[in-house]
Amino acid sequence: MDLLNTLVEKGLRRETPTREEALAVLATSDDEVLDVVAAAGKVRRAWFGRRVKLNYLVNLKSGLCPEDCSYCSQRLGSKSEILKYTWLKPEQAAAAAGAGVAGGAKRVCLVASGRGPTDRDVERVSQTIAAIKEEHQDVEICACLGLLSQGQAERLKDAGANAYNHNLNTSEATYGDITTTHTYADRVSTVQQAQAAGMSACSGLIAGMGESDADLVDVVFSLRELDPDSVPVNFLIPIEGTPLAGDWNLTPQRCLRILAMVRFVCPDVEVRLAGGREIHLRSLQPLALHLANSIFLGDYLTTEGQAGKDDLAMIADAGFEVESADTTTLPAHRADAAAAAGAGCGGHGGEGGGCGPCGDAAPADAVPAQATAAAPGAGPVASERSHADLVAVRRRGAGTDLPPNA
Repeated sequence: MDLLNTLVEKGLRRETPTREEALAVLATSDDEVLDVVAAAGKVRRAWFGRRVKLNYLVNLKSGLCPEDCSYCSQRLGSKSEILKYTWLKPEQAAAAAGAGVAGGAKRVCLVASGRGPTDRDVERVSQTIAAIKEEHQDVEICACLGLLSQGQAERLKDAGANAYNHNLNTSEATYGDITTTHTYADRVSTVQQAQAAGMSACSGLIAGMGESDADLVDVVFSLRELDPDSVPVNFLIPIEGTPLAGDWNLTPQRCLRILAMVRFVCPDVEVRLAGGREIHLRSLQPLALHLANSIFLGDYLTTEGQAGKDDLAMIADAGFEVESADTTTLPAHRADAAAAAGAGCGGHGGEGGGCGPCGDAAPADAVPAQATAAAPGAGPVASERSHADLVAVRRRGAGTDLPPNA
């Protein structure tokens, strides 16, 4: 296919595709999806080999967020029966982080619900970072606390945060349909503050919220312009008790096309397979490793993920390898630029709002009874089962007395 050959050549040159080319990837048929994966896989392997970076989430403060993000189980007015707790103590967070590191994670993402941190919250997180680094000196720390105020990014950087996550989530044109308590511009500003402070920026999207192909291309091109080092791709989990609980718009093939489009637009960036991979990709998860070079290990913020041991087995069975702690994640040209800016190397020792920014997922065996293929941009995928059967709320790990999944 001429389109795919062109996109591979552009990806190897770090050249941005046209909008028309990106849209054409999303418009390919299910019959062509393996060709699309193979082409994007060439770009992924050129920049990242067969390495898979493992990341681990620690939910420092869960629920009771004043923001109204429609996708989030922690939102204002949410009726989702999730864990709700205030700030973990530094030693509790360090213990949770240790489970992820023991499972092979080289980055720990510290997340807290809320519009954004107070200065006291920044101090709490700083103490938590110190507690984690005392036990795991080389682990990367990514903070994800919502909208930042003046000077907070610098304080987090000084405390040892290597990166900051704040997702754009969807296109600017449709952002107001998803959230009304803050703006798309607020999110862009926070990413830019993190970059200006010398932290590595982590910013991505959520697919499956009823957006069009054009919206997906818009947000990915906006991310390309912001130039984060990491781009998490989340697939909406329609959690009971949220406004989007009935939205099942994705098929495994569509998820693969979306990931491939992101890889072509952001060829040399850490593309992270994030929330929702288990229930939307299902048995096709291993194919996504040919597109993304990074995943979350174990559970997510408010929902359970695939067992950590199954994540590791999937990586090995697919012919990939877990990225070691002493390996630089980013290609040399990006790592050198990040180091020069003070953001670290994006690997060993280097380197969205806060109400669920890194995404939620559910177990691999929680799948819709009907997985009818849908055309790109089509409406919800029909399911005869209740959505409560498809999503498992997290009841272990941070904020509980049960051991974490890592």
